[in-house]
Amino acid sequence: MDVDSTAIQAIDYDADHEKLFVRFLSGERYLYVGVPGEVCRSFLDAESKGRFFQAEIRDQYPYNRLDG
Repeated sequence: MDVDSTAIQAIDYDADHEKLFVRFLSGERYLYVGVPGEVCRSFLDAESKGRFFQAEIRDQYPYNRLDG
């Protein structure tokens, strides 16, 4: 789902597997694993998606950069 952010273009979440997909405005895409649903909901509700991402997701969960 597209979001209103100066850094993040879209957020998608696979609740069954606790996988969070983040696409940045730069076009880079990342997959974060083991992200609880409540963290994703808070991310979507955050006033600043970029600040929430920096504080609560980046460097907190294992991730992979996705190609293409």
